[in-house]
Amino acid sequence: MSAVSPTLKPHGLTLLLGWRRLAVALGASIALGLPFAFRWPDGPLPLLALTATLGLLAMLAFGLFEQWPRALPRWLARWTVQVGAVAAAMPLGMTALYLLVSEAGAPPFWQGLEHLNDCVTLTILALLVAPWLALAALVRQKDALARHQALAFQLERSELEREALHARLHLLQAQVAPHFLFNTLANVQALVDAGSPQASAVLRHLVAYLRAAAPRLHEPVSTLGAELELARAYLELMHLRMPDRLAFEVHADPALLALRCPTTAALTLVENAVRHGIDPSEEGGRIEVHLCRHGGRCVLRVRDSGVGLRTSGRHPGSGLHTLRERLRLLFGEAASLRVEARAPRGVCAELELPVHGDRA
Repeated sequence: MSAVSPTLKPHGLTLLLGWRRLAVALGASIALGLPFAFRWPDGPLPLLALTATLGLLAMLAFGLFEQWPRALPRWLARWTVQVGAVAAAMPLGMTALYLLVSEAGAPPFWQGLEHLNDCVTLTILALLVAPWLALAALVRQKDALARHQALAFQLERSELEREALHARLHLLQAQVAPHFLFNTLANVQALVDAGSPQASAVLRHLVAYLRAAAPRLHEPVSTLGAELELARAYLELMHLRMPDRLAFEVHADPALLALRCPTTAALTLVENAVRHGIDPSEEGGRIEVHLCRHGGRCVLRVRDSGVGLRTSGRHPGSGLHTLRERLRLLFGEAASLRVEARAPRGVCAELELPVHGDRA
């Protein structure tokens, strides 16, 4: 709160002679003097000049005690000092103005009935109007300060929420990287343990693949084009490991390749299909990856003809759960992930993403 007050309320002459205050003071003073303008013995202009000067004095008293003294006793509220100063400025200002403009040796105005009644009436009206205007100005200041502080707190909360979302997204991304790497290395280890002659070729492909993929694993957002490249490379590695049991194809609409998506989104779906669909099946199966537009939405579909959900007891694992969380953080309710069983066997995973305004 202390950080926003100085920006809302300037100090010094800028505060004392603000154009809004000046306009309100002059407007109220002229309105107060108009009923007496054409009755004043010296004419309307001198009276309007008198009331305008009284208004300026009230404005200066209000602004002066708004800043001075800097510290007040705890039992004394600053607004009472400001209102009291504005009220006192009316009779004191009227007296001072007479002393300044009266000619030497002229009788005091209270000895002339034509001036006395109007001066008393004008002073009483000023005493009634000026403190209320000061109170209205104080209420307006407090309201403006409250709105300013509420806006500042809202902006700060939004910034904290944004930082929290980024932190959670990075945390989820940190969980994805070791999950993928450990699963891939486990597949290579199984190939080596089995004494497959393909082990050396697979390892070379894996090293080349990780050199390209590892830098992307630390980025929370990628493109569908880059994701499909990683998924294709992973499927090629798995095909080298089990060439007789895995077939795959990848099709994509070129117009959708620039859309953004969570890093390793496609890879998570493809890896899930290999581990839980093709690997447990004795005869293997086929994986189809399609990226297309459907009903104004971008759909990434990964189908496999593996053992299916019921046979393998498949359920959404940590990879799919993390992917859903990352989709929610990036797109809110605009993205979705569905995993359904296929007939007669296999699983279909569909990832839907918004199309408009989401290009990387």
